[in-house]
Order: sequence, then structure tokens, then C-alpha cells
Amino acid sequence: MNLDKQETLLRQFEEHMSSPWFPCFAGQTAQQRGHITHLFAGAMGCPADDAKVAAGVAAFANREKPEHVFESLVVHYTDSTTMSEQLFERLLFARLQGIHDADARHHEWDPSVSTDPEDPAFSMSVGGKAFYVVGLHPGASRRARRLAHPALVFNLHEQFEFLRREERYARLKNAIVERDIALNGSANPMLAVHGSVSEARQYSGRHILGEWHCPFHAANAHKDKAA
Repeated sequence: MNLDKQETLLRQFEEHMSSPWFPCFAGQTAQQRGHITHLFAGAMGCPADDAKVAAGVAAFANREKPEHVFESLVVHYTDSTTMSEQLFERLLFARLQGIHDADARHHEWDPSVSTDPEDPAFSMSVGGKAFYVVGLHPGASRRARRLAHPALVFNLHEQFEFLRREERYARLKNAIVERDIALNGSANPMLAVHGSVSEARQYSGRHILGEWHCPFHAANAHKDKAA
């Protein structure tokens, strides 16, 4: 990918993060302070860059970081046409599957979370570290997820656990929900507390109703809940 294209994707992301309908204070602070790492891949339907992305996310996961600093990694894809939420969801899990298949050759699953995407204790794992993944794309029904190109945001779970230990997580989440209601008219109906339902349902941003089965399968997965 040439530098002009990368600069275009970064500009679109910066505009999205600073838009009046983006509700996440932590994400905006990370953007303003230069605490977001960016990776670039080709079309989201193509697996060619999965191994490269897996290596980049693993390096980010294991890079030494101050515990109190919120950092994210964003994988940008080059698709320029709007896709349906259903198609984006399928491609999101196809890319997570490809990333995991490459990562599993080098790293074990984070033992603090489940490998089973139906389990309320599930989280995506790359580089031996658990992540909460946020999908962004042009066809998202909620404006907070509506980026001009597809992207996957990887947020380390240990950052949220730090906020819980500091008794700051609930206050931050409530403030984000209140801001989302003020900016967008309603709170995201898919948000849930980790451990109540599988967070895999939240990754794509699609409003999922009724029975749903995640297409992701971890290598050597088992259905026992993580300790």
C-alpha cells in the first residue's frame, strides 16, 4: 500500500475520532496523545495479510506499556465500497480466524479468557494476550461505528482490568453511555458487561437479535470456562 493511501486512511480515522458523535473518551484521549498504533492491510475479504497483521498485533500486545496509559491498535483495510452489516460481520470473523490461525503457530491462548466464542468469558487472544475487538465500517447503523473504510480496533483486556482494580471502569463506562445517548439518541444496545454474555456478539457492532452462533473457532478449543 502506498503512502498516499495510508495517509488517506489515517485522515479518515482521525476525522472519525474527532467527530461530534464519537462517544468514547478513552479512545479520543489515546488518539490525541498518540497512543494508537496503526497497521495497514489490503481488502478485508482477502487473507493475504493475516499473518502480517497477527505478527503486528502480537508485537503490540507484548510491548512494554505503562499500566495507566490507554493504548489501542487499529488494523485498516482498503475497501472503499459500503458493505452490509451482515457481510462486514462475516469478513470480521474471517479475518479474526486468519489472524488466529497464524498466531496459534507461535502463541498460546490467553489463559485468563475462554477460547469458546459462545462462552461469556470469551475474548479474542493474539500474542498470548486477550483483546476486545471493535469493528468499524462505512455501513454501520450506529454513527459511532461508521468509519469511511473497514477497520478493526484491538483493545487490550488488561487495560479494562486495571480500570476495574482502580474502581474507575464503571464511572468511565457510564459516562460513555450517557454521552452516546446525548450524541446519538440512544445507547448501543449491544454493549454488555464482560462475563454476562459473549463479547463476540459485540465485535461487529451489528444489532443481533435472537439466536446467534459465532463462526470463529480457536485452535485446540474446548468448552470449559476459563479459570
